[in-house]
Amino acid sequence: MNYWWVNQKQTFAQEVGNGDGYLWSPKLQSDGRRNFSYEFMKKVRQGDVIFSYANSAIMAIGVAQTHHYSFPKPDEFGNAGANWSDEGWKVDVRYTRLTSPVRTIDHINSLRNLLPKQYSPLQATNGHANQAYLFKIDQHLALALAELIDQHAVELVRQNKVNAETVIVPQVFERIEEWEDQIQSKIESNDSLSPTDRLTLIKARRGQGQFRQDVLRVEQRCRITGVARAEHLIASHIKPWRSANDAEKLDPQNGFILTPTVDHLFDKGYISFENSGEVVLSDILDKTALSKMGVIGHASRINAVQMSVPKRHYLEWHRENILL
Repeated sequence: MNYWWVNQKQTFAQEVGNGDGYLWSPKLQSDGRRNFSYEFMKKVRQGDVIFSYANSAIMAIGVAQTHHYSFPKPDEFGNAGANWSDEGWKVDVRYTRLTSPVRTIDHINSLRNLLPKQYSPLQATNGHANQAYLFKIDQHLALALAELIDQHAVELVRQNKVNAETVIVPQVFERIEEWEDQIQSKIESNDSLSPTDRLTLIKARRGQGQFRQDVLRVEQRCRITGVARAEHLIASHIKPWRSANDAEKLDPQNGFILTPTVDHLFDKGYISFENSGEVVLSDILDKTALSKMGVIGHASRINAVQMSVPKRHYLEWHRENILL
């Protein structure tokens, strides 16, 4: 179990809400560079404890209900997120608002020696918050913060493992499906596209129509299982349909032909592939379940000899944005 401190001054009301809230961050800075706090979003796991800081105080404590997943910037951010990219990382969180917010600056003397040496949420000299979104803290600091809150918070931190009430992963997939529904609605109402073009784009969402035909010309078999019978294969986008522009939605180089189980693992981000063909497994993938699926037993790497340059670019995008 991990412990996190999140600065939510701009978005506390939106992210915490009435309790069933979330974390959301861009994937990269506006200049395209990585940011350590955005990278930390990819390390959050279901059951992790999160301290919410806003207006110079810890305002809520939460438990992560999901791992991170790619999702659009929340509309409710409004002007608060004007400079952030439209797609980022989201983690569902169940928060409890504190009846008595804790001003950590008033307790800096007792917290100072517990602060991380690198990427600290607070400045050791004066107790002011450092400017970033998400910080990882250890159990010692988490316990010290919890003791300033109440006994419930202390018990939460002391548990070796916090079990979220339910496995919410299916709910994550439902939200992504709703996101794609919204994109499809925009395509359906786009009068600048011909009816044929609209239908072609919409069919590509499910790996059907012209996209499937074109991918089958490029990819004759599943690169992991070797199955070549078209009736058993799915045309799967590498850069997902929801994140691709119109040209990428139909680009056969942005596709693999995969058997259903491999498609599930690849589409949901449980596996990806290096440009060399090596299979990459997500840290959150249940290895026992994977073994029972019998997928990776077929190959620990795929045939990359005929991997085109465009396909390699799409794979790089998949590893950075979809692999969990």
